[in-house]
Amino acid sequence: MPPIVLRAAALSLAALACATLAQAADYRAPRNAFGHPDLQGVWTNASLTSVERPGNFKTLVIPEAEAVAFETRRAVMRAAQDTPTDPNAPAPPSGADVGGYNAVWTDPGTALGRIKGEVRTSWLIDPADGKLPYSAAGRKAFETQLAFVRGTFDGPESRPLGERCILGFGSTAGPPMLNVLYNNNYQIVQTADQVAIVVEMNHDARIVRLGGQHLPAHIRPWMGDSIGRWEGDTLVVETTNFNPGENLRPYFGATIYISERAKVIERFTRVSPTQILYGFTVDDPATYTQAWRAEMPLTASPGPVYEYACHEGNYSLPGILAGARRDEQQGRKTEAVDISEGEND
Repeated sequence: MPPIVLRAAALSLAALACATLAQAADYRAPRNAFGHPDLQGVWTNASLTSVERPGNFKTLVIPEAEAVAFETRRAVMRAAQDTPTDPNAPAPPSGADVGGYNAVWTDPGTALGRIKGEVRTSWLIDPADGKLPYSAAGRKAFETQLAFVRGTFDGPESRPLGERCILGFGSTAGPPMLNVLYNNNYQIVQTADQVAIVVEMNHDARIVRLGGQHLPAHIRPWMGDSIGRWEGDTLVVETTNFNPGENLRPYFGATIYISERAKVIERFTRVSPTQILYGFTVDDPATYTQAWRAEMPLTASPGPVYEYACHEGNYSLPGILAGARRDEQQGRKTEAVDISEGEND
Protein backbone atom coordinates (compact mmCIF):
# COMPACT_ATOMS: atom_id res chain seq x y z
CA MET A 1 0.00 0.00 0.00
CA PRO A 2 1.49 3.40 -0.97
CA PRO A 3 2.59 5.68 1.91
CA ILE A 4 0.05 8.38 0.92
CA VAL A 5 -2.79 5.87 1.23
CA LEU A 6 -1.42 4.62 4.54
CA ARG A 7 -1.23 8.15 5.90
CA ALA A 8 -4.79 8.87 4.77
CA ALA A 9 -5.99 5.75 6.56
CA ALA A 10 -4.24 6.81 9.74
CA LEU A 11 -5.76 10.28 9.55
CA SER A 12 -9.19 8.72 9.13
CA LEU A 13 -8.62 6.79 12.34
CA ALA A 14 -7.73 10.01 14.11
CA ALA A 15 -10.91 11.69 12.88
CA LEU A 16 -12.95 8.70 14.05
CA ALA A 17 -11.36 8.95 17.50
CA CYS A 18 -12.32 12.63 17.78
CA ALA A 19 -15.90 11.89 16.70
CA THR A 20 -16.12 9.09 19.26
CA LEU A 21 -14.93 11.45 22.00
CA ALA A 22 -17.60 14.01 21.17
CA GLN A 23 -20.25 11.31 21.10
CA ALA A 24 -19.12 9.87 24.45
CA ALA A 25 -19.47 13.17 26.32
CA ASP A 26 -23.26 12.87 26.75
CA TYR A 27 -23.67 9.16 26.06
CA ARG A 28 -25.81 6.91 28.24
CA ALA A 29 -25.65 3.17 27.63
CA PRO A 30 -28.87 1.48 26.58
CA ARG A 31 -30.50 -0.95 29.03
CA ASN A 32 -31.07 -4.62 28.44
CA ALA A 33 -34.16 -6.60 29.41
CA PHE A 34 -32.91 -6.82 33.01
CA GLY A 35 -32.43 -3.07 33.40
CA HIS A 36 -28.64 -3.27 33.30
CA PRO A 37 -26.38 -1.29 30.93
CA ASP A 38 -26.11 -3.32 27.75
CA LEU A 39 -22.55 -4.52 27.16
CA GLN A 40 -23.52 -7.35 24.86
CA GLY A 41 -21.85 -7.85 21.51
CA VAL A 42 -18.48 -8.62 19.98
CA TRP A 43 -15.58 -6.37 20.96
CA THR A 44 -11.89 -6.25 20.10
CA ASN A 45 -8.81 -4.92 21.86
CA ALA A 46 -6.53 -5.31 18.83
CA SER A 47 -4.07 -2.43 18.95
CA LEU A 48 -0.46 -1.38 18.44
CA THR A 49 -0.52 -0.30 22.09
CA SER A 50 0.45 -2.91 24.70
CA VAL A 51 0.42 -3.10 28.46
CA GLU A 52 3.89 -1.55 28.97
CA ARG A 53 5.29 1.52 27.26
CA PRO A 54 8.04 0.65 24.74
CA GLY A 55 11.34 2.48 24.88
CA ASN A 56 10.69 4.55 21.75
CA PHE A 57 7.95 6.49 23.58
CA LYS A 58 8.70 8.72 26.56
CA THR A 59 5.20 9.74 27.64
CA LEU A 60 1.80 8.11 28.13
CA VAL A 61 0.11 10.49 25.68
CA ILE A 62 1.64 11.57 22.37
CA PRO A 63 0.51 14.07 19.71
CA GLU A 64 -1.69 12.82 16.91
CA ALA A 65 0.98 13.60 14.28
CA GLU A 66 3.52 11.41 16.07
CA ALA A 67 0.96 8.61 16.32
CA VAL A 68 0.14 8.82 12.61
CA ALA A 69 3.84 8.65 11.71
CA PHE A 70 4.29 5.57 13.92
CA GLU A 71 1.19 3.85 12.52
CA THR A 72 2.36 4.56 8.97
CA ARG A 73 5.76 2.98 9.65
CA ARG A 74 4.12 -0.09 11.11
CA ALA A 75 1.80 -0.38 8.10
CA VAL A 76 4.75 -0.26 5.71
CA MET A 77 6.57 -2.92 7.75
CA ARG A 78 3.48 -5.12 7.84
CA ALA A 79 2.99 -4.80 4.08
CA ALA A 80 6.58 -5.98 3.59
CA GLN A 81 5.99 -8.95 5.89
CA ASP A 82 2.90 -9.88 3.91
CA THR A 83 4.70 -10.53 0.64
CA PRO A 84 4.36 -14.05 -0.81
CA THR A 85 6.99 -16.61 0.09
CA ASP A 86 9.33 -17.39 -2.79
CA PRO A 87 8.37 -20.92 -3.92
CA ASN A 88 11.82 -21.37 -5.46
CA ALA A 89 13.73 -20.45 -2.29
CA PRO A 90 16.09 -23.19 -1.11
CA ALA A 91 15.70 -24.93 2.22
CA PRO A 92 17.23 -23.03 5.16
CA PRO A 93 20.62 -24.20 6.45
CA SER A 94 20.57 -27.08 8.90
CA GLY A 95 19.70 -25.84 12.37
CA ALA A 96 18.49 -22.44 11.18
CA ASP A 97 15.08 -20.96 11.95
CA VAL A 98 12.64 -22.19 9.30
CA GLY A 99 10.38 -19.19 9.89
CA GLY A 100 6.66 -19.08 10.46
CA TYR A 101 3.55 -17.82 8.76
CA ASN A 102 3.58 -14.41 7.13
CA ALA A 103 1.55 -11.38 8.20
CA VAL A 104 -1.62 -12.38 6.35
CA TRP A 105 -2.37 -14.73 9.25
CA THR A 106 -1.98 -12.09 11.97
CA ASP A 107 -4.25 -9.33 13.18
CA PRO A 108 -2.46 -7.17 15.78
CA GLY A 109 -4.35 -3.99 14.93
CA THR A 110 -3.31 -1.01 12.86
CA ALA A 111 -3.49 1.90 15.30
CA LEU A 112 -2.40 2.94 18.75
CA GLY A 113 -5.11 3.00 21.39
CA ARG A 114 -7.14 6.18 21.77
CA ILE A 115 -8.92 6.89 25.04
CA LYS A 116 -10.84 10.08 25.77
CA GLY A 117 -9.36 11.60 22.63
CA GLU A 118 -5.77 10.88 23.71
CA VAL A 119 -3.30 8.62 21.91
CA ARG A 120 -1.94 6.16 24.48
CA THR A 121 1.49 4.54 24.27
CA SER A 122 0.73 1.98 27.00
CA TRP A 123 -2.31 0.61 28.75
CA LEU A 124 -0.53 1.21 32.04
CA ILE A 125 -1.42 4.56 33.57
CA ASP A 126 0.04 3.93 37.04
CA PRO A 127 3.02 3.72 37.55
CA ALA A 128 3.59 6.82 35.47
CA ASP A 129 6.70 5.40 33.78
CA GLY A 130 4.56 2.79 32.01
CA LYS A 131 6.54 -0.16 33.41
CA LEU A 132 5.26 -3.02 35.54
CA PRO A 133 6.48 -2.40 39.11
CA TYR A 134 8.02 -5.78 39.89
CA SER A 135 9.52 -6.21 43.34
CA ALA A 136 12.85 -8.02 43.64
CA ALA A 137 11.05 -11.19 44.71
CA GLY A 138 8.43 -10.78 41.99
CA ARG A 139 11.00 -10.30 39.25
CA LYS A 140 12.92 -13.35 40.47
CA ALA A 141 9.74 -15.47 40.35
CA PHE A 142 8.96 -14.10 36.88
CA GLU A 143 12.46 -14.76 35.50
CA THR A 144 12.63 -18.21 37.10
CA GLN A 145 9.37 -19.28 35.46
CA LEU A 146 10.38 -17.73 32.15
CA ALA A 147 13.70 -19.60 32.15
CA PHE A 148 11.85 -22.80 32.97
CA VAL A 149 9.45 -22.66 30.02
CA ARG A 150 12.23 -21.57 27.67
CA GLY A 151 14.33 -24.64 28.33
CA THR A 152 12.22 -27.42 29.84
CA PHE A 153 10.75 -30.06 27.55
CA ASP A 154 10.38 -33.02 29.93
CA GLY A 155 6.69 -33.44 29.15
CA PRO A 156 3.52 -31.53 28.32
CA GLU A 157 3.09 -30.28 31.89
CA SER A 158 6.28 -28.23 31.61
CA ARG A 159 5.11 -26.32 28.54
CA PRO A 160 3.10 -23.05 28.63
CA LEU A 161 -0.70 -23.21 28.75
CA GLY A 162 -1.02 -21.85 25.21
CA GLU A 163 1.00 -24.75 23.79
CA ARG A 164 -1.21 -27.15 25.74
CA CYS A 165 -4.44 -25.52 24.46
CA ILE A 166 -5.64 -24.84 28.01
CA LEU A 167 -5.73 -21.02 27.91
CA GLY A 168 -4.91 -18.50 25.22
CA PHE A 169 -1.42 -17.12 24.75
CA GLY A 170 -0.29 -14.24 26.93
CA SER A 171 -3.04 -12.85 29.14
CA THR A 172 -5.78 -12.95 26.50
CA ALA A 173 -8.14 -14.93 28.74
CA GLY A 174 -7.42 -12.64 31.67
CA PRO A 175 -8.07 -11.14 33.89
CA PRO A 176 -6.73 -8.74 32.89
CA MET A 177 -7.50 -9.32 29.21
CA LEU A 178 -4.55 -8.17 27.10
CA ASN A 179 -4.11 -7.96 23.32
CA VAL A 180 -1.70 -10.16 21.40
CA LEU A 181 -0.78 -10.88 17.77
CA TYR A 182 -4.19 -12.16 16.67
CA ASN A 183 -7.57 -13.49 17.87
CA ASN A 184 -8.25 -10.37 19.94
CA ASN A 185 -12.06 -10.65 19.93
CA TYR A 186 -14.36 -11.02 22.92
CA GLN A 187 -18.08 -11.68 23.05
CA ILE A 188 -20.09 -10.50 26.06
CA VAL A 189 -23.42 -12.14 26.91
CA GLN A 190 -25.57 -11.00 29.85
CA THR A 191 -28.32 -12.58 31.93
CA ALA A 192 -30.01 -11.25 35.03
CA ASP A 193 -27.40 -12.73 37.38
CA GLN A 194 -24.37 -13.59 35.23
CA VAL A 195 -22.12 -12.07 32.59
CA ALA A 196 -20.23 -14.39 30.23
CA ILE A 197 -17.07 -13.23 28.50
CA VAL A 198 -16.16 -15.54 25.63
CA VAL A 199 -12.56 -15.14 24.49
CA GLU A 200 -11.77 -15.87 20.86
CA MET A 201 -8.23 -17.06 21.63
CA ASN A 202 -8.57 -20.73 22.56
CA HIS A 203 -12.36 -20.29 23.06
CA ASP A 204 -11.99 -19.56 26.79
CA ALA A 205 -15.19 -18.56 28.59
CA ARG A 206 -15.24 -16.67 31.89
CA ILE A 207 -18.46 -16.53 33.90
CA VAL A 208 -18.91 -13.51 36.16
CA ARG A 209 -21.46 -14.10 38.93
CA LEU A 210 -23.34 -10.93 39.86
CA GLY A 211 -23.43 -10.62 43.64
CA GLY A 212 -22.53 -13.42 45.98
CA GLN A 213 -19.27 -14.50 47.55
CA HIS A 214 -16.00 -15.89 46.26
CA LEU A 215 -15.38 -19.62 46.19
CA PRO A 216 -13.41 -21.19 49.07
CA ALA A 217 -9.70 -20.43 48.86
CA HIS A 218 -8.75 -24.00 47.89
CA ILE A 219 -10.88 -23.89 44.72
CA ARG A 220 -8.78 -22.21 42.04
CA PRO A 221 -10.22 -22.42 38.52
CA TRP A 222 -8.49 -21.28 35.35
CA MET A 223 -9.00 -17.50 35.00
CA GLY A 224 -9.73 -17.28 38.72
CA ASP A 225 -13.08 -16.76 40.42
CA SER A 226 -14.95 -13.66 39.23
CA ILE A 227 -17.85 -11.93 40.99
CA GLY A 228 -19.42 -8.72 39.75
CA ARG A 229 -21.62 -5.82 40.76
CA TRP A 230 -23.05 -2.74 39.10
CA GLU A 231 -21.89 0.71 40.15
CA GLY A 232 -24.15 2.99 38.14
CA ASP A 233 -23.38 2.27 34.48
CA THR A 234 -20.15 0.42 35.27
CA LEU A 235 -19.79 -3.32 35.69
CA VAL A 236 -17.17 -3.93 38.40
CA VAL A 237 -15.62 -7.41 38.44
CA GLU A 238 -13.41 -8.71 41.25
CA THR A 239 -11.33 -11.82 40.59
CA THR A 240 -9.37 -13.88 43.14
CA ASN A 241 -8.49 -17.57 43.57
CA PHE A 242 -6.15 -17.71 40.58
CA ASN A 243 -4.78 -21.08 39.56
CA PRO A 244 -0.99 -21.20 40.19
CA GLY A 245 -0.59 -22.89 36.82
CA GLU A 246 -1.31 -19.59 35.06
CA ASN A 247 1.12 -17.36 36.99
CA LEU A 248 3.34 -16.86 33.95
CA ARG A 249 1.48 -15.55 30.91
CA PRO A 250 4.06 -15.66 28.11
CA TYR A 251 3.75 -13.56 24.99
CA PHE A 252 6.91 -11.95 23.55
CA GLY A 253 7.43 -8.47 25.01
CA ALA A 254 4.01 -8.53 26.73
CA THR A 255 4.80 -11.48 28.99
CA ILE A 256 3.50 -10.84 32.49
CA TYR A 257 3.51 -12.67 35.82
CA ILE A 258 0.58 -12.61 38.27
CA SER A 259 0.69 -14.77 41.39
CA GLU A 260 -2.17 -16.91 42.62
CA ARG A 261 -2.57 -14.49 45.55
CA ALA A 262 -3.47 -11.54 43.33
CA LYS A 263 -6.74 -9.66 43.22
CA VAL A 264 -7.79 -8.08 39.91
CA ILE A 265 -10.51 -5.43 39.74
CA GLU A 266 -11.96 -4.75 36.27
CA ARG A 267 -14.35 -1.96 35.30
CA PHE A 268 -16.44 -2.10 32.10
CA THR A 269 -18.17 1.14 31.10
CA ARG A 270 -19.89 1.55 27.74
CA VAL A 271 -18.99 5.07 26.63
CA SER A 272 -20.42 5.04 23.09
CA PRO A 273 -22.28 2.70 20.74
CA THR A 274 -18.89 1.45 19.52
CA GLN A 275 -16.66 1.48 22.59
CA ILE A 276 -16.36 0.07 26.11
CA LEU A 277 -13.79 1.65 28.39
CA TYR A 278 -12.07 -1.29 30.09
CA GLY A 279 -10.08 -0.38 33.18
CA PHE A 280 -8.31 -2.76 35.53
CA THR A 281 -6.19 -2.78 38.69
CA VAL A 282 -3.84 -5.63 39.63
CA ASP A 283 -3.17 -5.86 43.37
CA ASP A 284 -0.47 -8.48 43.90
CA PRO A 285 1.89 -7.67 46.81
CA ALA A 286 3.71 -10.99 46.30
CA THR A 287 4.89 -9.79 42.89
CA TYR A 288 4.71 -5.98 42.68
CA THR A 289 5.76 -3.04 44.82
CA GLN A 290 2.35 -1.40 44.29
CA ALA A 291 -1.02 -2.09 42.77
CA TRP A 292 -0.87 -1.12 39.09
CA ARG A 293 -3.66 0.37 37.00
CA ALA A 294 -4.38 0.32 33.30
CA GLU A 295 -7.16 1.10 30.86
CA MET A 296 -7.88 0.23 27.24
CA PRO A 297 -10.70 0.63 24.72
CA LEU A 298 -12.78 -2.35 23.64
CA THR A 299 -14.05 -1.49 20.17
CA ALA A 300 -17.19 -2.90 18.59
CA SER A 301 -16.51 -5.57 15.97
CA PRO A 302 -19.04 -6.84 13.42
CA GLY A 303 -18.31 -10.44 14.35
CA PRO A 304 -19.15 -13.21 14.47
CA VAL A 305 -16.45 -14.87 16.57
CA TYR A 306 -15.49 -18.07 14.79
CA GLU A 307 -14.32 -21.20 16.54
CA TYR A 308 -10.67 -21.10 17.54
CA ALA A 309 -9.26 -24.58 16.91
CA CYS A 310 -6.02 -24.81 18.89
CA HIS A 311 -3.67 -27.06 16.94
CA GLU A 312 -0.67 -26.90 19.27
CA GLY A 313 -1.91 -29.57 21.68
CA ASN A 314 -3.04 -31.84 18.85
CA TYR A 315 -0.08 -31.54 16.51
CA SER A 316 2.70 -29.20 17.55
CA LEU A 317 3.22 -30.33 21.14
CA PRO A 318 4.09 -33.95 20.24
CA GLY A 319 6.52 -32.55 17.67
CA ILE A 320 8.09 -30.19 20.22
CA LEU A 321 8.62 -33.03 22.69
CA ALA A 322 9.86 -35.42 19.99
CA GLY A 323 12.37 -32.80 18.85
CA ALA A 324 13.63 -32.46 22.41
CA ARG A 325 14.12 -36.23 22.67
CA ARG A 326 16.08 -36.22 19.40
CA ASP A 327 18.29 -33.41 20.69
CA GLU A 328 18.97 -35.44 23.83
CA GLN A 329 19.83 -38.53 21.80
CA GLN A 330 22.30 -36.54 19.74
CA GLY A 331 23.83 -34.81 22.75
CA ARG A 332 22.50 -31.34 21.95
CA LYS A 333 21.01 -28.93 24.46
CA THR A 334 17.41 -28.06 23.63
CA GLU A 335 16.76 -24.35 23.25
CA ALA A 336 13.35 -22.70 23.15
CA VAL A 337 12.27 -19.68 21.18
CA ASP A 338 12.82 -16.48 23.14
CA ILE A 339 9.32 -15.49 24.24
CA SER A 340 10.36 -12.40 26.17
CA GLU A 341 11.28 -10.06 23.34
CA GLY A 342 8.96 -8.36 20.88
CA GLU A 343 9.18 -5.59 18.32
CA ASN A 344 8.13 -2.11 19.30
CA ASP A 345 8.59 -0.17 16.08
